[in-house]
Amino acid sequence: MLFGGAAAGLGAIAALGIESLTSTTAPAEAADQLHGNTVIPFYGPHQAGIATEPQAHATYISLALRENLDRAAVQRLLRLLTDDAARLTQGQAALADTEPELGAVPARLTVTFGFGPKLVELAGSSAAGIQPLPKFSIDRLQERWNDGDLLLHIASDDQLTVAHAQRMLLKDARRFASVKWVQPGFRRSRGSEASGTTMRNLFGQVDGTVNPSPQTADFNALVWNPDGSTTMVIRRIQMDVDTWDEVDRSGREFSVGRTLANGAPTTGSQEHDEPDFEATNALGFTVIPAHAHIRRARSENPSERIFRRGYNYDEQPTGTDISDSGLIFVSYQQSVAKQFVPLQQRLAELDALNQWTTPIGSAVFLIPPGCAEGGFVGETLFKA
Repeated sequence: MLFGGAAAGLGAIAALGIESLTSTTAPAEAADQLHGNTVIPFYGPHQAGIATEPQAHATYISLALRENLDRAAVQRLLRLLTDDAARLTQGQAALADTEPELGAVPARLTVTFGFGPKLVELAGSSAAGIQPLPKFSIDRLQERWNDGDLLLHIASDDQLTVAHAQRMLLKDARRFASVKWVQPGFRRSRGSEASGTTMRNLFGQVDGTVNPSPQTADFNALVWNPDGSTTMVIRRIQMDVDTWDEVDRSGREFSVGRTLANGAPTTGSQEHDEPDFEATNALGFTVIPAHAHIRRARSENPSERIFRRGYNYDEQPTGTDISDSGLIFVSYQQSVAKQFVPLQQRLAELDALNQWTTPIGSAVFLIPPGCAEGGFVGETLFKA
C-alpha cells in the first residue's frame, strides 16, 4: 500500500508538469551581466584611451591629409571628428549616422586622436618632438606601415562597435584625408580574466608587467606633459611564431628572463617580484643572462621608462606559413627622445628576442590634450 501510494503521488506530480525538479535552467535573477552600456567620458583634460583600462579590441587608423588642406580646413575636420567621437563614445548616433542602432552599445568605446608632424606644423606648432624614430639595426620597416598625419585610435570591448565607429569617422574624414594604413588588434575579451591582468602576446608571454599605474604620481610624471598632452610611439612587431614553436620551454624563459606560467622573473615566484640580476646558478652563470629581454629593457635611469598599451595582431597566413602574427607595440611618454629611444637602442643592440621579432612599421604622434564640451581636440595647438 505504501509503495502504491508513493507511486500514485509521483504520478500526480508528473501530471502537474513538475518534472523540472532536476532542471538546470538558471533563475531569472541570475541572468547574464551586461556591460554594453558602460561609457567612458569623452571630455576632460586628457584624451581617453590612454589611462583607460585597455579594451578587448582596438583599431589604429593612420590618415594622410590631402595636399591642398589649409589651417582652417584642418580645424573643420577636427571639429567634425570630435563631435561625432563624443557622441559615439556615449552610445549616441553620429550626426549623419544611417545605422544608429549599431552605435547604441558603446561597451567602453574610446576614440583617441594623434597628430603627425605635418598636422602639428599646419596648426602652427613645433613638431620637433615627434619626428620619425632613428633607424635601429633590427628595423626592417615597410612604408605601408609607417608614419601618418592623423591617427584615429578606436577601442571598445565590442568589435561591432569599433567597426561602426570606424565607418562613421572615416565618413567625416574622406573629403579631407585618405587612409594610409589600418592596424586592428585584440586582447582577451572582457570577463575572460580578472580586471588588471597583464596581457599575453602570441608567444604566450605575459607582456607589459613593468608598467606605471595610471592615476599615480609616477604615471603622471612619465606620461603627461604640463598641457595635458603626451607622445605616442606605435611599432608593428612581426613575431616569428613558427620558429618560436621550435624552442623548448626553458629556452624561451631563458630568452625573456620570465617564466611562461605566470610571468614571474626566473629568480622569483610571482609576476611582480623584483628580478635579481645578480643571482647565479650552480655553475656560476647569472640566472637572468645579459641578453635576456627584461635585463635589456631595464635602465639604471628611472626616467627612461614608458607606459605600454599594446595589442596582438593575427593576419591570414600565406603559403606554407602557419601564422602571420605579431604585436602592435604602443607606448606613451612625455619625451620620445629621452624615454623611448634609449630603451629601444638597448633592445636593438642585444635583446635575445630579436631572433624572433622584427619591427616592420613605425610611427610617432603627438597626442593633444583633451577638450571641453563645445571645443575640439587639438584646439590648444591652434591657439598657441
